Amino acid sequence: MTYCVADYLFDRLAEVGVEHVFGVPGDYNLAMLDHVVGHEQLRWVGCANELDAGYAADGYGRLRGMAALATAFGVGELSAINAMAGSFAEHVPVVHVVGAPSTDHQDAHRVVHHSLGDGVFTHFMTMHEGITCARAAVTVDTARAEIDRVLAEVRDRHLPGYLLIPTDVSAAAVEPPSEPLPAPVDTTDPEALAGFVESARALLERAGSVDRVALLAGLLTHRVGGRDVLRELLGAGPVPHATTVWAKSLVDESVNHFVGTYAGGASAEEVRAIVEDAAALIVAGVQFTDLTSGFFTQRITRSRTIELGPRTASVGAATFSPVELPSALGALVPLVRELAAQGGATPRQPAPTPPLPAADASEPLSQDALWAEVAGFLREGDVVLADQGTSFYGASTHRLPSGVTFIGQPLWASIGYTLPATLGACLAQPDSRGILLIGDGAAQLTVAELGTMVREGLAPLVVVVDNDGYTVERAIHGPTEPYNDITRWDWTAVPAMFAPAGGARACHAETVGALREALAAARDDPSTMAVVQAVVPRDDVPQLLADLTKALGQANSKA
Repeated sequence: MTYCVADYLFDRLAEVGVEHVFGVPGDYNLAMLDHVVGHEQLRWVGCANELDAGYAADGYGRLRGMAALATAFGVGELSAINAMAGSFAEHVPVVHVVGAPSTDHQDAHRVVHHSLGDGVFTHFMTMHEGITCARAAVTVDTARAEIDRVLAEVRDRHLPGYLLIPTDVSAAAVEPPSEPLPAPVDTTDPEALAGFVESARALLERAGSVDRVALLAGLLTHRVGGRDVLRELLGAGPVPHATTVWAKSLVDESVNHFVGTYAGGASAEEVRAIVEDAAALIVAGVQFTDLTSGFFTQRITRSRTIELGPRTASVGAATFSPVELPSALGALVPLVRELAAQGGATPRQPAPTPPLPAADASEPLSQDALWAEVAGFLREGDVVLADQGTSFYGASTHRLPSGVTFIGQPLWASIGYTLPATLGACLAQPDSRGILLIGDGAAQLTVAELGTMVREGLAPLVVVVDNDGYTVERAIHGPTEPYNDITRWDWTAVPAMFAPAGGARACHAETVGALREALAAARDDPSTMAVVQAVVPRDDVPQLLADLTKALGQANSKA
């Protein structure tokens, strides 16, 4: 068989770490998908719809550093555009490959299906301009160069990209890659880095003790490849540190000097004081949003702050650029080590693990009891995905065991995202147990991918929080209005619907004891998907979310 553009694309995707391609087939991409099925290193994962496929690719890309989504032109790609926008907002590298009508049809401006009927075939690519870092309408002559350019930009900028490939171009003969993609380049300017180090040293010396230094880490540290350097920095001295809720599980939450999650004025008082009152505060990869800052109630004093962005570092009012975040973190390691060597640090006692509710097993479930039980259930290696709403804000306030990964989407905040994202995360990290925490309304949006998980042999624990509707929206506005109601489902019927041949089980939990039994059974049998319908009062809201929804309601009501 002749080596073609499709082969070139999928070889390059395998080169950058992709092993699964998510998507939905359509007549414009069917022949291209033959080259996925026939590829030695790739597997096709067909989803129930394109939106779910995009969410699954996003979950995969967060753990693998690159993901691939394949859809058909027009109807397929636009069904996935919400997922692509979320990947852009949350800095997830996903390559969206769109199978398009042939160049003959495009050149003749023919009115073909899945188009707008005007003979123009660039409308949908234009719609992706604001939510991708690189795009290409691939031709035979440009295929190799454009595929390489888009993949390299997606990899290096940690944002989605878009490739529009007509049917005839996909099948056109090309030469295989002659060399690997260019390696990422550290753009740090040595003089800018030296200036940053000098200023950072002066601020840390003024702090006088590692006790008076604090570190706040954010999601971008993970996205730009700074996690390992961050661990090295935290190992250089006993620096009290926190993360934003958006970056939960970025650091080991079981160590003594991890103080908790910071959410501005909604933080626990100890966390707020350590972050905001530090004599020198290192802020690494933090982007404050309304829902991760206590609705912009953070109080960070610039003159006492070392702030690291993806490619810019600052100390107080002085800015140094280009300085990439991993390089800046690495430059701080010897400074913190020197400060720690001077002594004066006060040993911190290990933070006590919150006890499980001292409740009788017959006590009805509440939000507090639910999340305390789930937190006590987690083990090293688990991958937790918490959907936006009571799940995310209820679970995120609990300290995680070492080695647990926590995934949410608090900026784009598209409900239902985490169910397909669990599919992607479990395939990306097959040796880990996926644990999905999701509200009943959100789960109804993307429930079909439970069937895909069973087909793929995956066995996550799925906790559906049954609180009879859109509880977050009720807390913001309209607690009794019909637009916040949903149809109530019997989630214990999931196995009959999605796994009639086996591979899933479900149970109903209205009490603390029933939930404990369900979680214990799920842990004892990790080879079977377990769905737990956890029933809680419909107006019960975790405290952090109650604080945020109050602020949101006030903001949204302003004229």
